[in-house]
Amino acid sequence: MVLVIWGLNLIGSSVASNAVGQSFLHMINLPFHEAGHVFFRPFGEFFTSLGGTLGQLLMPLIAMLVLLFKTRDPFGASVALWWFGENFLDIAPYIHDARAGVLPLVGGNFGHSSPYGFHDWEYLLTETGFLHLDHQLAQASHLIGSLIMLLALAWGALLVYRQLSVASRRS
Repeated sequence: MVLVIWGLNLIGSSVASNAVGQSFLHMINLPFHEAGHVFFRPFGEFFTSLGGTLGQLLMPLIAMLVLLFKTRDPFGASVALWWFGENFLDIAPYIHDARAGVLPLVGGNFGHSSPYGFHDWEYLLTETGFLHLDHQLAQASHLIGSLIMLLALAWGALLVYRQLSVASRRS
């Protein structure tokens, strides 16, 4: 029930509010984001910048796959899928900030006052020619994350319902 209430609260918040960035889960996502930069560094500057977002998305995806296939825990996998979706919501304000550069970055910098390339999404969208679409891409990230989170909640609810059905037939 906690994931339902928390998820709906995050889904209902605007990208510009950065509600997900104020959530304690943001501080859990952040090390995976930063590790992604290091992991993808051998693939060049573009992938080093993109690597933060990829690292942040890959960790819950890997957790979901391990829970589903290795430990055979579909409910745990549904929670990891929820976390995967939440990361799209976590990324959205960062994308939204690409032109403005007002969000605080690691190290106390801000995008507008740091050297070019320090704000991942400013760099990525400038290099691809999509900087003018930062707000639309942020909304798309928020929508994708919201849909994934809702799917995860439905999957988890279905698993609980099935478990309760089996338990009630046994008694």
